Amino acid sequence: MRETIHVLRSVAVVVLAVLGVGLAAQPRDPDRREWIQLFNGRDLADWTIKFARHDAGENLHETFRVEDGLLKVRYDQWPAFDGEFGHAFYKQPFSYYLLAAEYRFVGEQVAGAPAWAVRNNGLMLHSPDPRTMLKDQNFPISLEVQLLGGLGQGPRTTANLCTPGSHVVMNGKLHTPHCTNSSSQTYEGDQWVRVEVLVHGDELVRHIVNGQTVLEYSKPQIGGGNVDPVDPKVKVDGTPMTSGYIALQAETAAIDFRKVELLNLEGCTDSKAPGYKTYVVKSNPAMCR
Repeated sequence: MRETIHVLRSVAVVVLAVLGVGLAAQPRDPDRREWIQLFNGRDLADWTIKFARHDAGENLHETFRVEDGLLKVRYDQWPAFDGEFGHAFYKQPFSYYLLAAEYRFVGEQVAGAPAWAVRNNGLMLHSPDPRTMLKDQNFPISLEVQLLGGLGQGPRTTANLCTPGSHVVMNGKLHTPHCTNSSSQTYEGDQWVRVEVLVHGDELVRHIVNGQTVLEYSKPQIGGGNVDPVDPKVKVDGTPMTSGYIALQAETAAIDFRKVELLNLEGCTDSKAPGYKTYVVKSNPAMCR
């Protein structure tokens, strides 16, 4: 019996050793893109929700929810809208990245909402920590990649730029209009659309729809209006927006997200280190370990 046990143990050691060698022999592929799934398909544990006139963490009327593997914004439990714009912030900030979201508009707008917000949502970038928002604040200081759905009444582009509490540089000049249309086509109905945003700190921001670049700008900075009220200690005009939190909007329209993912472009640029990635554009030696 003892000899049998000894033999079995020896075989197990050999098998584990072989497996270990096999695993060690598999080199890490520096070209393989390691996407971070901001939406995990199960819950909102990684997100902080903030509605105007409500404390951070309160999911007003269960507006943000996860059902059928989708991150949904719904207004079926709202009696009417009264200015309570909402945002769900991912748990950590980023600076250099490629963000991708796949969305579709569904259903009707909540009663009492403004006409401009029909089939309207947004990806909010470079926002300060949501805990710095005042209780009554309507929008976070951010760059909004505005998502619009067609209304069957002519062109209505998506992946536009809106600038709550911010300005950008476009075509070499400070650009101060609140919203600027992209060159995208119009997407009618409930079709899925993939929007990507390439962000290099405050050096470059590029909006991409279904693989086509539709808008580009640089040097985002705090400034302008369209955030109210706001803490003056947070809104210091002229401050470069080099990094920040990412948020999804609840702006009175029902919408589904089936994917929200991010490729971090800040990382290891040492080709001899195990964490080296060829696509990284911003070096962070701490990520080489």
